Amino acid sequence: MEIVLSIAGSDPSAGAGIQQDLKTITSLGCYGCTVITALTTQNTQGVQDVKAVDGDVVASQLQSLINDLDIAAIKIGQIPTRGAAEAIVRVLKPYLIIHPIPVVYDPVMVSTSGRRMMDEECVDYVKNELFPLCTLITPNLPETEVLWGKTIRTTEDIEEAGRYLTEKYSTAFLVKGGHAEGEEMTDRLYLADGTKESFNTKKIKSGNLHGTGCTLSSAIASLLAKGQSLPEAVKGGKVVVSKGIEKGCLLRIGKGNGPLWLFNL
Repeated sequence: MEIVLSIAGSDPSAGAGIQQDLKTITSLGCYGCTVITALTTQNTQGVQDVKAVDGDVVASQLQSLINDLDIAAIKIGQIPTRGAAEAIVRVLKPYLIIHPIPVVYDPVMVSTSGRRMMDEECVDYVKNELFPLCTLITPNLPETEVLWGKTIRTTEDIEEAGRYLTEKYSTAFLVKGGHAEGEEMTDRLYLADGTKESFNTKKIKSGNLHGTGCTLSSAIASLLAKGQSLPEAVKGGKVVVSKGIEKGCLLRIGKGNGPLWLFNL
């Protein structure tokens, strides 16, 4: 059984973060293990507080797992502080030289409810030090604007941003289009060799969309662990998310933005 490691924050409502990553990884037949970077106070109505885990504790969790488990892929989510980012890079950089496994990073910067999930000083460090270790980075449009440093208004802006980020950091980017207007959603995969693939899906009307980014990135990591190519894993990951939205659209869990459902009803 392939082992997939999630490095992310904890969501006590279990719709996103570590908890949703574990559900996704398990639903795809892999074994999930975790390194917790932040303890959040949140529910379906939003994020009320974030407490970062000390960088040394992040490093010790990660070192303990890689000393013991044969990890096939890594998904990284919320990194709240530069200290946590430095700890991840310090442990992963030498490990990945010996074990060049796929790393998928979902750069969680701001929650859907507007709560900041990453310190300002952490952004530049992550771009310069963590991005080069990653196989794929999966920003949504607001996160792409932060990374690009410009406002995105048109499809041409998305194309320019995707090409710029891929060339600058020499890794693949999946620019997610869920925040764009319209009935269709287009995710654009920009590969390090300069090629691009687009993935179009119809938007599914649902009040339960909590954790879509976590689900997609951990699904992609799981499918990469199973040996799929990057475009195949992205396509498969999008299928997982779409099915999760469809199955979860009638659930009534909490009073706000509810979770996806990844198992048989």
